[in-house]
Amino acid sequence: MNRILPKGITAAFLVSLLLTACSFLPKPDQVSFGIWAAEQDLWDEAIFRWKRAVALDPNSVAAHNNLAVAYEKKGLWEEARREYEIALKLAPENRWLKANYQSFKENLEASDKAKEKEKKEAEKDEKK
Repeated sequence: MNRILPKGITAAFLVSLLLTACSFLPKPDQVSFGIWAAEQDLWDEAIFRWKRAVALDPNSVAAHNNLAVAYEKKGLWEEARREYEIALKLAPENRWLKANYQSFKENLEASDKAKEKEKKEAEKDEKK
């Protein structure tokens, strides 16, 4: 005797089967997911992913470096400095990390100079 299951039970069975199958899939690597998000210009998502990566592995140089880059991109200079310094403590001889930190310091200096120039121009405009 052929018995057909009601549609609701069939759907529930399929969802259950799908969830079981998905539990065996590898979990996404947060660092890689963050890189993908940054490539899509989704900096808030990238920061979220790299924060998770740091929480999962506080010694991840890549996660700290990438988080610093993202903070820098968002103009969060102090947060970027903190992450670069953590990464440098973990890997003081890492060339790409040192290059990123040097670039950060140059960008920070340029940003400070631009802010100072804007401030002086605003003061001149107020005096007029």
